[in-house]
Amino acid sequence: MSDLGRVVAGRYLLVERVGSGGMGTVWRAEDKLLGRDVAVKKLRIPPHLHDDEVQTLHERTRREARSAARITHPHVIVVHDVVDDEGLPCIVMEYIPSRTLGDVLKEQGALPAGEVARIGRAMTSALRAAHEVGVLHRDVKPANVLLGNDGRVVLTDFGIAMESGSSSLTKSGELIGSIRYLAPERLRSGSASPGPASDLWALGVTMYQAVEGRYPFGRETPIETAYAIASEPHEPPRNAGRLTSVIEGLLVKNPEQRLNAHQVERRLSDVTGTPTTHLDSPTRLDRAGPLVPSPGRVHTRRRTVLWWVVAVALVVCVAGSVLRWQRDAFGERNSHVTRGDASSPSATTTHPVPQLPAGYHLEKAGRGFSVPVRNGWTSKSVPGGEAVYIDPSGLVGLRINVVQFAGTDPLQHWRETQEEQTRRDNPGYERVRMDATTFRGRPAGYWEFTFNGRARKYRAAEVAIAGADDTQYVVYLSAPDAQWHKYRPVFDATVNGIRLSNKS
Repeated sequence: MSDLGRVVAGRYLLVERVGSGGMGTVWRAEDKLLGRDVAVKKLRIPPHLHDDEVQTLHERTRREARSAARITHPHVIVVHDVVDDEGLPCIVMEYIPSRTLGDVLKEQGALPAGEVARIGRAMTSALRAAHEVGVLHRDVKPANVLLGNDGRVVLTDFGIAMESGSSSLTKSGELIGSIRYLAPERLRSGSASPGPASDLWALGVTMYQAVEGRYPFGRETPIETAYAIASEPHEPPRNAGRLTSVIEGLLVKNPEQRLNAHQVERRLSDVTGTPTTHLDSPTRLDRAGPLVPSPGRVHTRRRTVLWWVVAVALVVCVAGSVLRWQRDAFGERNSHVTRGDASSPSATTTHPVPQLPAGYHLEKAGRGFSVPVRNGWTSKSVPGGEAVYIDPSGLVGLRINVVQFAGTDPLQHWRETQEEQTRRDNPGYERVRMDATTFRGRPAGYWEFTFNGRARKYRAAEVAIAGADDTQYVVYLSAPDAQWHKYRPVFDATVNGIRLSNKS
């Protein structure tokens, strides 16, 4: 009997089957409590399995949810919940209107090198984030890459991922993963415990397939394919252009000589012309609340926001109605804080500041604090000492501030003070991510969230960097959610180019 129309866990109405794989079926569902679309992955149990094999499938489902939940990153699927349905675990995830890269390649054939570079860069960033929190994907392939209708690239299906320190769910000598994307070292040793380099090999195979329209080690049988992967050279790519060195560097059979994620990300950034944001750990971003100078100045902040709303309302009118500037929150960034002396000179001298990107100029945002700002953006004066810049459309805003007496833990400051106020002041507020990270050796936080404007939905991202004397340096950008992929690089370029003095 079809599951269409069933309600899972008393909450999730199954509306449409959107995919299926070896471990289960994925449904678009309506969250009856929150009134939003979600994806529900239901475990499929093949008939005639032994009890221990069924338990293994149950544990893999739980591990999939746990592994994905450890990686808060814009290019990794967001897991909301794990629920029980008729004795089987179901994973509740964000719903992304999309097609898989595998489906696109079947329908359209090879993709342009520039598009493959964009997809590859997003996948590399996601894998770097996973590896830095001790998660190996183990099944990177086109079928597990979602290409969102809004341009977002998302790595999904952590069903056979493995976390560091966890026991293996495979039997001795058993290989888990798609044979075409298994790395040579796994085939030679029969290892069920690959390292990060094995995920990067699979990334190289995926990029080769995407830009060439064919698999690099195509053979008639699985055994012949495995032998070719382990021992034979691949045909050099013919359509890769500037991607050739990246793909060749990933398809090196010796894992110790293979390009690592940082090297791949830098090279792909050069190809795409998109700056890499130098946060020192996985890009785990949450929606962060409005910029409040300190815990006891809430009323002052509200007056500042009200003034800001009025100021922008005088500038922008859309569809005959006045658009007000939303009281936003801050956006996505990395996680995984490394504690240390935030005021130490070595915190900046060991992390060189990149050159000013083309199309940007440097603006002083406070004592010892300067940032790149996009040319053509208009400066606005607001009470409270914030530096505010508006893009020519009037819909996108960049805010920069030095917050005194905010403490050395941005997340604590956000959670105890700002997020609740942000929730009150911004209709439809939803946190996307809020995580700890480091920035050039300093404790930092990343916050990303969405909220409803009068005419459209917005997304915001914020990074707060701890300095000396409980000071925090904050960069915040908000933009229409539908155009987030267009304006997110502005946020990255601003954060990446921050200039902080050693005394800050």
